[in-house]
Formats: sequence, C-alpha cells, structure tokens
Amino acid sequence: MKRLNEILGTEFPLIQGGMANIATGSFAAAVSNAGALGLIASGGMDADALRHEIHVCRDKTDKPFGVNLMLMNPHVADIAPMLAEEHIPVITTGAGNPGSYVPLWKDAGSLVFPVVPASVLARRLERSGIDGVIAEGTESGGHIGELTTMALVPQVVDAVQVPVVAAGGIADGRQLAAAFALGAVGAQLGTCLLVSEECPIHPNYKQALLKAKDSDTMVTGRSTGAPVRVLKNPMARAYVKMEKDNLPLEELEKLTLGSLRRAVVDGDTERGSLMAGQVAGMLHEILPLRTIFEKLMADCKACIGRLEEL
Repeated sequence: MKRLNEILGTEFPLIQGGMANIATGSFAAAVSNAGALGLIASGGMDADALRHEIHVCRDKTDKPFGVNLMLMNPHVADIAPMLAEEHIPVITTGAGNPGSYVPLWKDAGSLVFPVVPASVLARRLERSGIDGVIAEGTESGGHIGELTTMALVPQVVDAVQVPVVAAGGIADGRQLAAAFALGAVGAQLGTCLLVSEECPIHPNYKQALLKAKDSDTMVTGRSTGAPVRVLKNPMARAYVKMEKDNLPLEELEKLTLGSLRRAVVDGDTERGSLMAGQVAGMLHEILPLRTIFEKLMADCKACIGRLEEL
C-alpha cells in the first residue's frame, strides 16, 4: 500500500490535525509549505468564513491542503456543498458520519478521510467510498474517543481495505515508527505542532505546553458524552468537580463558553481551554514547522534502522 505522502502528493506522510480556532488558512498554508498536509479547521465557522480561510490558504501555498469539517457544526448543510464548489484537495471529518456527503465531495475530486474512534465506524464508512480513515486514539488533544492509539490503529487496519492514518500520541520518530509498525500509512499530528514558530496560538499557551509534564492533561466532559482532553488548569479542575457534583449542563456550558478563544487568543492559562494531548510532556522547544517534520522523519528512519538490527 502507498505511503500517505504518495496518496496526498505531499513531501512527508504527515497530516496536521484540524484544531478549531488554531488551524487557520494561514497556518494550513504554512504546514503545506513545510512539506506536510495543512488542514483548515471549520469549527466555529460558517460557510462564508470558511470560504475566506480557504482563499487565504490558496493565496499562500500552491501545495495540497485540506479542510476538516466537524459534522456537529450547525452550518454543515451550507459548508458541505461549498467544499465541493471549492474543489478542496482533501477533506477530513469528525464528530459524526459524513456518508451522505461523500459522493458530492468525490465528484468534486476531493480525497475524503474521516476521523474514527472505533473500527465499527471505519467499516461503515468504507462502504460509502471514502479514500482512507484517520484512526485517532484517546491520547490526542481536544475531542477524544476511548480506545488508545496502540489498540485502535491495528484493529482499524484489520477492519478495512482503505489506507489508515494513525493519530493521537505522536510527537517523535519513535511514535511515528510505531504507527507504521501498526499498519498505518502515515500520521496526523496536532499537539506537537502547537509549539511551532508558525502556530498562531498565544505565547502563554505555548509556554504552558513547554512546561507540561506527562501527567498534566485531564479529560473534561465525560458526563456530557463529549470528552475533551486539555491541560490541567483551574478551569478544567472546576469543570470536572462540577461534573462530579452533577450540576446541570447549562452550568457547565457557562463555565466553558468562549474558553478556547480565551486560551488561543487571550493567552488566559487559568480560565482558557488549553487543548493538548498526552505528548505535551515531550515538547521542549519552539521550532519551525519544517524542522519539526524533518526531525520526526529522520528519527523515525533511525528508529526503524535500530529495530532491523535486532
């Protein structure tokens, strides 16, 4: 089976995760220019706002790029056909089943890679004509499932015939080598790109990531059926306590309203939602995207070389 870079037309077999309020058209273009596949995140946007970001991206790169569509977005009925109109090279989806939109996107020439948290959904989506799946483990930041990447990826690989991309808990060459060993054709990266020079998040957010240790993330929202992994801070701890006290959903939503923007734009590390995966403890410096990708690939190759000597 082809490697992800051969499928996508990129230099590296790497996709940037669709991080809401972070993955702008400019950032996606920077990722694509650095050799991976940049994604524009649709979270919080309507069709017009997303179209604007698509045009920004196209102005800044001639490389392949994509859009991540969260299917819980209230504007999805307008966004889905707009993506076909714009002939987006790659579309990834999350938080739902994109099956009804796949024929439209395929007719427009798009490659479609849904994010899946379990093999049963991967099998169902394969029948709709998708080009591959992104198997995302619970180690990842933001919205998560329950299965770990180590358990999820091989089960999805065994369940479908389409290419599988591994996501969740991948920040260095050893983890990328493990993804290939599990049968993936490439990897999706999120948390490790937050500390890139080009990432538009507030410097306070980046510093919080650099200070994080391996046990410094927690999951909020399990009681509501929408679990989200974030860095531990006063807001996250308060949210979990409110969940344990069985406070109503309206009270929980009041606490988190605008929290991602507070983190990304305002740099509020106390009341902001600092979405991050469990690899946050592996981040030690701010580097250019190109350097991150080159180091990841070189370390992966070296790791595979050492394994071949065993």
